[in-house]
Amino acid sequence: MARPKLASDPVGLAPRRAALRLLDAVLRRGIAIEAEMDRACKGLAPADRGLAHAIAAETLRWLPDLDALIDSATRNRLADDAKARFALRMALAQALRLGTPGHAAIATVLPLVEGGPRRLVHGVFGTLMRGDAALADMPHLPDLFALRWEQSHGTAMVDAARAAIAQPPPIDLTVIEGRDAPHGVSLMPGHVRLPAGASVPALEGFAEGGWWVQDIAASIPARLLGAGGRRCVLDLCAAPGGKTLQLAAAGWRVTSVDSSNSRLARLSENLARTGLSAQIVEADLREWAPDAVADAVLLDAPCSATGIFRRHPDVLHRVRPAIIAETAALQAQMLARAAEWVRPGGTLVYAVCSLEPEEGERRIAAFLAERDDYAIAAVAAEELPAGIVPLADGTVRTGPNMLQDDGAMDGFYIARLRRGEG
Repeated sequence: MARPKLASDPVGLAPRRAALRLLDAVLRRGIAIEAEMDRACKGLAPADRGLAHAIAAETLRWLPDLDALIDSATRNRLADDAKARFALRMALAQALRLGTPGHAAIATVLPLVEGGPRRLVHGVFGTLMRGDAALADMPHLPDLFALRWEQSHGTAMVDAARAAIAQPPPIDLTVIEGRDAPHGVSLMPGHVRLPAGASVPALEGFAEGGWWVQDIAASIPARLLGAGGRRCVLDLCAAPGGKTLQLAAAGWRVTSVDSSNSRLARLSENLARTGLSAQIVEADLREWAPDAVADAVLLDAPCSATGIFRRHPDVLHRVRPAIIAETAALQAQMLARAAEWVRPGGTLVYAVCSLEPEEGERRIAAFLAERDDYAIAAVAAEELPAGIVPLADGTVRTGPNMLQDDGAMDGFYIARLRRGEG
């Protein structure tokens, strides 16, 4: 979408061009920001790479509101994929959210637009800035998810999601017992929460491997399996490995399975840094099977990932109902296979980082209707962070409406199931 870099490009244009590529990947091609970062930011210094990500992410956090401002200042509505709209979104996000002076915000995006649209962008931006354009305290969600979540979880969840997406979330660490970790707020044993924006490799204890970054919600599924006592556990869809590290640190003998070679490489790096061990298998769960049943299985199933919108605001602009239906069907297939790999009397934990009932509550209800050899092993409140209460059936639903005074948490659905002895 953006032209190649030229030697005459003004200072500051390169990260804006990269941000434009990121936004184009998300909004026109449905590609996640993280999947596009290396290509879009090729050749950029770390600081410029970070700036490109910040501009793109902030634009996506406030996209409906930025578009409303743009539409208020144009006689004829710009097409959603018009380069002029993209440039205005970026300039406004910088000026209104990132503290960039207005003259710099517009000067560094105008070269991304050519011909008449450049004059349009300059004129609309100037009109808005002279009119003291401002954004509300909380962004609006895309209509699709505002409606879905109000129907599924109520208005309070939608309001909490708006508050949560307004700014980057804090950084959660899972800490190995007895190891050093940075000072911060602890919301449960083995957890530390730090303010957003910290440079992770520079934090105390990173090189020593006593902790890893993991949202507190994402740490719950492995916690529900307890101490391993050298028993065998399968961590399915394991990469990049936070749950594998938890299980290994808790004394389980872990076999970690994932289909992504690059993500498994990150898992191997994390194991090396922390000094923990696990057997790593690169395989598609639809084709692979273990040699023997395990004492426990943790299936962190592929999903729409709408629950991690605080960290990845692009998800709300990429995911559509068809994707949710596709992932729900894949989860059913994987859950059916994983259920066969648990020994009688063993435990199966199912988890998704999704706020969609089709991937959570309804998925487990359908599974239990088909499998009379499984039942919910209810989670107790004391197994969860203070203030988090299990659902009435003993499963767990987390979301941005929880721990709000401490920075909220990601959206997960988690079910702990026990296989009958018979």
